[in-house]
Amino acid sequence: MPEMKTDAVDRKILDQLVEDGRRSVRDIARTVSLSPSSVQRRVERMERQGVITGYTALVDESQLGATMEAFAEVRYAGNTKVEAITASAKDLPEVIGIYTVAGDPDALIHFRIDSLPHLHRLIDLIRRDGNVIGTKTLMVLDSWRRGQRVADDEDR
Repeated sequence: MPEMKTDAVDRKILDQLVEDGRRSVRDIARTVSLSPSSVQRRVERMERQGVITGYTALVDESQLGATMEAFAEVRYAGNTKVEAITASAKDLPEVIGIYTVAGDPDALIHFRIDSLPHLHRLIDLIRRDGNVIGTKTLMVLDSWRRGQRVADDEDR
């Protein structure tokens, strides 16, 4: 599939939508110095061409009880297929993402949990997979994500 051609204005529009997917076309148009109809056409073109694949709500999981995040570095037996690595944890609701990586480890599993005992149970489940030969767990102390609103210091 050919690479989508975007220009600096498209990137500015995308940056605005990543920051707030509900931002109005009129607001974006003011920011990028175009008419609302021009911005709308550009957004629709990027949607059609698959540059914009959807819109989503950002949920503050700590408001729902999951106040902690962690990563598990997981090493698998040498003949384990990528599909098996993903299958080992994708059905756990606490898993945010599974990333296969080059080097050591073979995969990173990103968890959102409510306690250390909860994380311990999940790591034990992962270790029961017959292909897992080792794990190392890393607790998230703080995070920043592009497009994520950051709480003010007094909110922390």
